[in-house]
Amino acid sequence: MPDRSFLDWPFFEQRHRDWADKLDAWCAKNLPVDHSDVDAACRDLVARLGEAGFLKPTALDTANPGPLDVRTLCLTRETLARHDGLADFAFAMQGLGTGAISLFGTPEQQQWLDRTRAGKAISAFALSEPRSGSDVANMDMTATRDGDGYVLSGEKTWISNGGIADLYTVFARTGEAPGAKGISAFLVPADTPGLEVAERLDVIAPHPLARLAFNDVRVPASAMIGKPGEGFKIAMSVLDVFRSTVGAAALGFARRALDETLDRAGSRELFGAPLFDLQMVQGHIAEMALDIDAAALLIYRAAWTKDMGAPRVTREAAMAKLFATDRAQQVIDRAVQIHGGDGVRRGHIVESLYREIRALRIYEGASDVQKVVIARQIGK
Repeated sequence: MPDRSFLDWPFFEQRHRDWADKLDAWCAKNLPVDHSDVDAACRDLVARLGEAGFLKPTALDTANPGPLDVRTLCLTRETLARHDGLADFAFAMQGLGTGAISLFGTPEQQQWLDRTRAGKAISAFALSEPRSGSDVANMDMTATRDGDGYVLSGEKTWISNGGIADLYTVFARTGEAPGAKGISAFLVPADTPGLEVAERLDVIAPHPLARLAFNDVRVPASAMIGKPGEGFKIAMSVLDVFRSTVGAAALGFARRALDETLDRAGSRELFGAPLFDLQMVQGHIAEMALDIDAAALLIYRAAWTKDMGAPRVTREAAMAKLFATDRAQQVIDRAVQIHGGDGVRRGHIVESLYREIRALRIYEGASDVQKVVIARQIGK
């Protein structure tokens, strides 16, 4: 039985506990899904999560505007990840893909949000490029003013939901100033002429990923999100909200790994006694539990701080993302070791967790980059 005692921590209100219980019950009935066709599986997951109402926290409610509830986002990602990594991916990208529209979009742009929150449209966040991943200010893609619109030219890569998204939030250099101050954000529907899926990318934990080519993609001036030159600020504001949720997904993977390990240690015999009776195994389990609780405290501190009205939680979110993803990797590695041969057998839950966790230490700011972010925040 998964540990749910953390829901009694003072970070949460009763509505968060009710949400977590309702979602966990839905997951138990509907997850995991078949991953053999990840495109179809993601489309289906988005549709079903939307129909069940679980995509509502991912974006602004246009009928009742208010700030995004980061604690609910984190609880949702943690719960979904514990049941099925692809379900977590489907949920997370709806939020990341529309984050800029929720935070900075015009009423016209925010009309998309009713569709994404209902699971009737899929969104994507197009920031990374072949030469600029974590170094966003170094991007090459351009958006050139042309009459009453802009022409986007260049490439984006490692784009989650690339190839299946209905809309992309795209960042490009408009040149108001050098570096980060010359970038703007745009809402680009997937069917815009000139936008092509140049390559589908296959990774160790299959998800819909793609390299996108923007071949003189023309968009109206109204497609710009925020003001010219605000793209970097917009991107960082979105990541400020969603970065701690990456840690929450890692936490969900780690909790599942611990649950599987406890089951294995209690049912497997070694030298005439349960595996759990070995002191070394007990030590591993204690370290796993310690890492999980420490990660949870950092994650929900960051989420609570943001929900309490902090304008930025850059330091807190970076700490949560770094610690939770790195420690989840260690927790899952211990789970693999305790499972022995089964731990590396293709299709075993622990083996799939081992593949799922690795990407989380890279995307939305690699672990080493998070250390730079934390150091700079402390040094201010």
